[in-house]
Amino acid sequence: MTSIEILPLIALVAMFVIATFFPINIGILGFIGAFVVGYFLLGYDDKEILAEFPSSIVLTIIGVTYFFGMAKKNGTIDLLVNACIRGVRGRVTVVPWVFFFCASVLTALGTFSPAAVALISPAAMSFAARTRMSPLVMGIMTINGAHAGAFSPISVSGVLVRDIVESSGLTIAPWTLFFASYGINLLLSVLTVVGYGILARVRNDLEFTATGSSPGIDPDGGGSALRTPTSGPGGTPGGSSGGGGTQVLIRTPRTETVTDHDVQPVTGVQKLTLALIAAVLVLVLVLHMPISFVAIAAGAILAFTDLSKQSEAIAGISWSTVLLVAGMVTYISLMEEIGTIDHLAEMAITIGAPLLVAVVLCYVIGVTSAFASSTALLTAVIPLALPLLQTGALPVVGLVAALAISATVVDVSPFSTNGALVLANAQNIERPRFYRQLLLNAGIVVTIAPALCWLVLVVVPTLV
Repeated sequence: MTSIEILPLIALVAMFVIATFFPINIGILGFIGAFVVGYFLLGYDDKEILAEFPSSIVLTIIGVTYFFGMAKKNGTIDLLVNACIRGVRGRVTVVPWVFFFCASVLTALGTFSPAAVALISPAAMSFAARTRMSPLVMGIMTINGAHAGAFSPISVSGVLVRDIVESSGLTIAPWTLFFASYGINLLLSVLTVVGYGILARVRNDLEFTATGSSPGIDPDGGGSALRTPTSGPGGTPGGSSGGGGTQVLIRTPRTETVTDHDVQPVTGVQKLTLALIAAVLVLVLVLHMPISFVAIAAGAILAFTDLSKQSEAIAGISWSTVLLVAGMVTYISLMEEIGTIDHLAEMAITIGAPLLVAVVLCYVIGVTSAFASSTALLTAVIPLALPLLQTGALPVVGLVAALAISATVVDVSPFSTNGALVLANAQNIERPRFYRQLLLNAGIVVTIAPALCWLVLVVVPTLV
C-alpha cells in the first residue's frame, strides 16, 4: 500500500480513538477527514467530495426519529408497552420477555436501537425494582430486544447495511438479515436467563449451606427469581448484610405489582398514531414505498394535532445519528476512491482461509464496537468484507449478518449508549457495582457473541 492509501486509514483509526475518549461526534471528524482527503489528496471540489453523501439514509433517519418521537410525546409508545405488561397477568418471570418483545417491535418498526432503549428502559428498570427482579438481566433483555429488531427491512440499520452491500453489485435478502439478527439475539437472551438462573440457584444453595436457611426463598415458598436486593438501612442496597452490595438473584419477586397499572382511556390522538403506524407498515412493506418520505408525512400529520410542540418534535430528531452516518459514509466512500478499502480486502484475502478472515473481522468489529459507535463501524468494516464476498467463497447474507450482529450485540457495555441508558435508569442498586456487572457481562458477550455469529451464520451455511 502507498502512503496515500495508508494515511486515510491511520486517520480513520485516529477518529475512533478520539471519539472514544472525547465527547465528540465521529461524524464531524468524518466530514473533516473527507475534506482533507478529497481536497488535498484527490483534488476534488465540494460537489465531488459530497458525491456519495448518503441522502436517502439521512432522510430515513430524520423521518423515522421524527415520527416515533411524536408517538412518544403523545403517549402512544407508553400505551403499547403498558398493554403488553398487562397481558402477562401477574406472571412476573415473563416481564423481561415482554420488554424484549416491546423493544424489538420498536426497532423493527424503524426506531433506532438507542432510541428504543431510551423509551423502554425507564419502564423496564422501574418494574425490575418494583418486582425485585435483577436490573442486570432486565437491562440485558431490553438491549437484546432492541438489537433483535434492528435489522428489519424498514429499519435504519437494515437499510444502511443493504445499501452498502448492494452498492457493490451484491444482493442480500432483507428478511434473512432480519431473522438472523432476531434469532441470535433471542438465543443470547435465553442463555442470559438460563445462565443467571443457574448462578442464582448455586448462590442460594451456598447461602443455605452456610446459614441453615435460605435467604433466597420468601415465606410464601414461591422460589427464587432474578432480582436486586431491596435497600437496607440508610438506603444501601444489600439489606442488613453490611456491604453485601448488589447481588444478581436472591428473592421471590412480588406478583402484585405487575398488574398495578391504571388503565387510561385511549385518546383520539393515540388512535390516530396507531392507525398511522399501521399505515406506514402497509405502505412500506406491502407497497414498497420509501420509508423516509412515508415517515415524514406521518409525522407531519401528527404535528397538526399539537402545533405548539412542533419545535420540540424537530429537536427530537436524532441529529447526532444523522451526523454520524453521513460523515462516516462520506469518508469511507473517499477511502474507496483512493483504493484503501480494496487493498485492505486484498491483504485479508491473501491469508488464504476465508473462514479465518471472517472470524477475524467479526472479532475486530465486536471488540471495537464495545467502545465505539456500532453504526460507524458498520460503515467501515462491511466494505472490507465485500471483495471477499465477491469471490463466492462465503455466503453473502451470512457474513454480513454476522458482522452486523457482532457490531451491535456488544452494546450491553456501559461505554455504549444502550448500556449507559440502562445504568442511568437502574433503581435500588449500588451503582458502581452495577457498572462493574455490566462491564463483566459485556466482556463475556464480546468473547462469545462474535464466535457464535461466525459459527451459526458463516461456517454452517458454508459447510452445508
